Amino acid sequence: MKTFDVAVIGSGPAGASAALKLAEKGISTVIIEKETLPRYKTCGGGFAYRGRREMPFDVGPVVEKEFFRVDAYFDKIGVHKVSERDQPIISMVMRDAFDEFLVNKAKEEGITLLEGHKLKNITFGEENILHTSQGDIQSKFIIAADGVLSPTAKIAGWEETRLLIPALEYEVEVNAEDFERLSQSVRLDFDAIPMGYGWCFPKKNHLSIGLASFRRTKVDFKKLYRDYMVDVLKITEPISEEMHGFQIPVTPRTDGCVQKNVFLVGDAAGFADPLTAEGISNAIFSGIMAAESIIEGNLDSKESEKIYNEKLNASLLPELKVGVRLSKLFYDNEKIRNFLIKRYGDRISEGMTQILMGERTYPTDIIKRVKKKLARAIFS
Repeated sequence: MKTFDVAVIGSGPAGASAALKLAEKGISTVIIEKETLPRYKTCGGGFAYRGRREMPFDVGPVVEKEFFRVDAYFDKIGVHKVSERDQPIISMVMRDAFDEFLVNKAKEEGITLLEGHKLKNITFGEENILHTSQGDIQSKFIIAADGVLSPTAKIAGWEETRLLIPALEYEVEVNAEDFERLSQSVRLDFDAIPMGYGWCFPKKNHLSIGLASFRRTKVDFKKLYRDYMVDVLKITEPISEEMHGFQIPVTPRTDGCVQKNVFLVGDAAGFADPLTAEGISNAIFSGIMAAESIIEGNLDSKESEKIYNEKLNASLLPELKVGVRLSKLFYDNEKIRNFLIKRYGDRISEGMTQILMGERTYPTDIIKRVKKKLARAIFS
C-alpha cells in the first residue's frame, strides 16, 4: 500500500495549488485523479486577475486570450457599461490545458500523480485508507478538491447545504467574421435569462457561450441559449456547437469545511463567487489555505483544522457572506437592480472591476449603504 502525508482528491486548480504548496515544504503528497490528464472540464474558463496575480508562476503559456475590457449589458433598460484596465481583467483558459499545467508544476516539486484512480470509499481512522479503483492508498490528511459533486464529501458525511445553480454552456465554432466581431472583449448580458446572465467568452479559436441562473428556476435553457445566440449575439449559422450542462455552488457549506481529517476546498466547499460565479480564483485561494494549515499545524490534526477554520473566517467566508447578500439583492429583484444600475451603474461597474482585479474585496457595509441609497431615492 502506498502511503502519503496528504492525499488530494482531484487535479483541478484547488487540488493542484494545494499539492504544490505542500510539496514545496517537503510534505509527501499524492493527487488522485479519476481520469487521465489532459481531460475536458466544463467551465467558462474565465480566470479573474485577482487570482492570476497571486499565482507563484506565470500561467501565460496556457492563457488563450487576455481581456482588458469587459462589456456588461442590461438590455431591458438600455444600459451598457464598459470596464477597462491596463492589466487583463479576465484571462481565458481551457481547463484541460490549464489544470495539466498546474499539476505539472506540482510534479516538478515532487508530488505523485495517480491517474485513472476513481475513489470508491474511505476507511477513516488515525491514518485514512482511500479505496480506489486501482488499489488502496494511505494518508493522514485528505484534501477534497473533487468539484461540485465531490464524492469525497459525500463519503465523509457532509449533507448538501450549498446553493447549486444550473448552467448551460456551448463551445461554439463560428465563421471568421463573427469571431472577429465577438472576440474583442468579454461580454455579459444580464437580461438573457431570468435571475442570472448570459456570457460570451472568446477563446483562442472559438467562443464559449453560456447561461446561468442564480436561482432554481424552471426555464427552457436551450431555447434561451438559442435566443441569446441569434437575437443578441447575432450568430445565425454556427459551424459547430458542443453542449455541456453543469452546476455551480454559489453559497458555501453551512456545516463546516473540515471533518475526519478531510479538508474541503474549491467547489467542493461551495467557494464560487456568489455574484459572478467565477470559481477558479477562490479554488486556488482555498487550496493554498488548506495546504498552509496542514503545514503550519505540523501535521497535527486538531491544530491544522483550527488553523484552516481561522484562515477561512478571517478572509474568504466573510467575503462570500457579503457576496451572497449582494447576489440576493441583484438577482432576486429586477426592479431594484435596474434602478441601482440606472442611477449608480458607473460606480457599481467600477466596484466590481476592482473586485475582479483584486484591488478590493466586497465591503462589509455595502448592504447598509445600498439600503440608505434606496431609502433616499424612495422618499426624496
